[in-house]
Amino acid sequence: MDIRAEFRLPTQELRDDLPFYTKTLKMRLDMIYPADDPEVAVLSGHGLRLRIEKGAPEAPGTLRILTDDPDGFADGARELIAPNGTRIEIDELNPPLVMPATEHAFVVRRLADQAPWVIGRAGMEYRDLVPSRLGGAMIASHIRVPDGPVPDMVHFHKVGFQLIFCINGWVDVLYEDQGGPRRLHAGDCFIQPPTIRHKVLHAADGIEVIEIGVPAEHVTEIDHTMELPTPHQRPGREWEGQRFVHSVGSDGVFKPFRIPGFKARDTTINDNTKGVASVMVARPSGQDVPVWTRHHGDILFNFVMSGTMLLEGEGKEPYRLEKGDAFVIPPRMATRYSEPSDDLQLLEVTLPGQFNTEVLQTL
Repeated sequence: MDIRAEFRLPTQELRDDLPFYTKTLKMRLDMIYPADDPEVAVLSGHGLRLRIEKGAPEAPGTLRILTDDPDGFADGARELIAPNGTRIEIDELNPPLVMPATEHAFVVRRLADQAPWVIGRAGMEYRDLVPSRLGGAMIASHIRVPDGPVPDMVHFHKVGFQLIFCINGWVDVLYEDQGGPRRLHAGDCFIQPPTIRHKVLHAADGIEVIEIGVPAEHVTEIDHTMELPTPHQRPGREWEGQRFVHSVGSDGVFKPFRIPGFKARDTTINDNTKGVASVMVARPSGQDVPVWTRHHGDILFNFVMSGTMLLEGEGKEPYRLEKGDAFVIPPRMATRYSEPSDDLQLLEVTLPGQFNTEVLQTL
């Protein structure tokens, strides 16, 4: 393919730059002129074409080179300054996913507080449900998608865990190796394993979803080569040990929950992520008086999908919660879910998927 674009960098003395760019940065010299007193050199390498020009008006700028072997490139230096003043950063082409330690906190985020909605990727609106991100350990977003076709591209996320739970409307999504479009209705959810390619197609009926991502900061990459749907269906395929899940809410069976006085339906996510996370939908059983409990997991997130309740926390003022509210309970903090309405439904996401819950006789 012909290269028809290049970056221009300034220099005061071209002869000082050539050894650095060709030997240290391992770029190829493609053009130099005039012969008697060169003022312009064109080099290529690392998927980039550079034009170094004597007296060019631009600032020297920063050049980032990504490589599979940063320690073996430029004698292991991670930062260099070229003779023309350009700053060079050497970094990993595929850096490992960093999972920050959780900064535990008791968090309550109420819809009535009118946290701002911001425009994010593909024109979707995002509302942050955990502003602290628990120190970068997770992000929880309430997302609205305008009705109609979504201007999305085939993409994937470099992430440790990602949940899409539909709370209103419906949305059609294509997933790698999962056949044709999957329609997500209210009460349904997807688990998007790390790096699975997918594309949002169409949204309708005031679509709203809750998206949980671990860690909070993760990369989204566009895949310009894959076409969806892929020709083969492989429902049992794993991506970094996790399987794709399409949990249909209407198929769920409610069973006794870890908190007395409630029952819950399992989305099978604990099994399909091999214990990375669990996603449950809980509601009152109407049989027991709410009790104080204390969990020993890492992250426990809840979103109120319908109804109302009183959230009591050890040493905290009670919070009256309603549809659209979210809360996080840190480990070893005693809490009680009191005065639940008959139509209360809680979306509970926990990491890891299984942990011990204490039922306390008294606070």
